[in-house]
Order: sequence, then structure tokens, then C-alpha cells
Amino acid sequence: MPAAVSPAPAELRLTELAEANRPAQLPLLTRIAEVLSASPAVTHLLVRGSLASGTADRLSDVDFVVGVHDRDLSAFTSALDDLMTVEGGALLPGWRDTIVADLGGVGFVFLVQYEGRLQQVDLYLAPASRIAELGRKVGGKTLLERPSAGITAAHTEQARAHVAEFTTRPRTCAELLIEHLVLAVLLHKRIRRGQRFVAYAEWHMLHTATKDLIKTALVPESAFWGWYRLREELARTPIGRTCLADLDAAITSPAVPGTDDVTAALDRVLALTARACPNALDGLADAVTAYRAYLELV
Repeated sequence: MPAAVSPAPAELRLTELAEANRPAQLPLLTRIAEVLSASPAVTHLLVRGSLASGTADRLSDVDFVVGVHDRDLSAFTSALDDLMTVEGGALLPGWRDTIVADLGGVGFVFLVQYEGRLQQVDLYLAPASRIAELGRKVGGKTLLERPSAGITAAHTEQARAHVAEFTTRPRTCAELLIEHLVLAVLLHKRIRRGQRFVAYAEWHMLHTATKDLIKTALVPESAFWGWYRLREELARTPIGRTCLADLDAAITSPAVPGTDDVTAALDRVLALTARACPNALDGLADAVTAYRAYLELV
């Protein structure tokens, strides 16, 4: 039997270099792909973003487009939070992504605790009937492609109606609190990367989420849109006046935040939530603890 041939020194160096530059998120990407592809409703999995283009860093998110048979899109969307928390390791339900472009589906951002860090997992659910068009727009790498026969016009209309209803329904206090947690993680990434313009935009989103949380908790039947007539509606009660003071503190913070500003904003929102809608905190203690641990690592 011939003796094994050891790799040449150059080959060893290349192997070590490839391993050293292997994105740390790849095992997580593999795990989430296995979780999603186990469902017979899933017809396609596309990886997009920096992991698909080879430009990932240690802060990069795991970004999937998930094709779902049109007839199953509503049921799969409803089951996704349980699937991701039980099987995927997500700390809390997904945030309904309002940053991602409208591509005919629904987007979610999950925070997954992985190897001592909070990793961001973006899932964009799209009807299988639109995957070919969507793939041309976003590119990416195809991990899974199954036959999606049997899609009827009725199925397509059912999927379209589900997306329209899901993306326009009002958010609950719990969903708005989750939005704060996700945006706080995103903001820390922007600050670390020096992405000041994006940090500015997401900082404003966080303040808007705070305003929406207050209105949802205290004046859910408000006839006014956006920021209009907040003082007139909220200053009628002591709790409303305290929440207005919290919101005033938020909007008078720096236009582009630092990490301490983000931490202070989240502390303020958690205190506001405990005061105005404490039920929204149910089940989120582990997520908040993990977030605090994440701050110590970034």
C-alpha cells in the first residue's frame, strides 16, 4: 500500500488561509437551510447578500429568499415563528421587516443566539409562482429547487391576498418592542462599520417605532396618522405625559447615534413598555438578556 503523500507547504498554507477566511456564519446558514428545507411547503431556497457574494464579515447577516408553494404561504407564515424559535434557535418571534424592498412577499428578521453572539437571520417568504422573477431581481445562490407544479390561479390569488393583508395589518405592542430589539442590533452593526447614513435612517426608524408603541398602547383608536397631534392626544393623562417625555428624550438625542445612545434608547423603551403595556414583555426576558450580553461583545 503506498504511503500517504503529505500536502506540499504551499497547499497547507492555502488550506489554512481558506479555513481562516471561512465566514463564521456558514454553519448557521447550513442549520437554518436544513430547518426550512424540511418543510414540504418550501420549494426554493436562495442565499443572497454578502454570504452569497463572498464579501461577508463577522457582522454579516444570514439572508434567505424562501419560496413557498402559493397555496401554503399563509399557513407557513403563521407557523414560521414557532419553526424558527423551536428548530432554528431564534430568541423571539420575527420582526416584520419594513426595510426590505417589496418583492411580492413578506420579510422577517430573526435574532439567533449562535456561538455566544446574536446573529441576524433575514427570511423573505415569497410565493413559488414569483420566485423566477424575484431571482432575476435579487440574484443570489440557489440552495434548493423543488418542482412547484399544481399552482392554480386561485392559489396565486390566495397568496397575493395573504401578502396584502399581512403587510398592512396594525402591529401589536409586542411586535413593536421586537422591532426595537432588532433595530438596536442593526444599529450597533452600522456604528461598528461606520455606516453613518444608514445608522441615521435606522435611528429615525427606532424613534418612529417608539412613537408607534406609545400610540398603540395608549391611543389605539387614534384617527391621526404619524406624528400629528401627539401632544393633544397623549398629554391628557399622567402616563401619557411621561411617555411624551420619553419620546422627547428620544428625538433630541444625536442625529447619528453612538453605542451608548442606542443602549440608552432601548433602556428607555423597556421602561416605557413596562409602564404602558407590560404584557408586551411576556416571554422576552431571555432576548433582552442576550442583547445585553451582545453589547459586551461588540
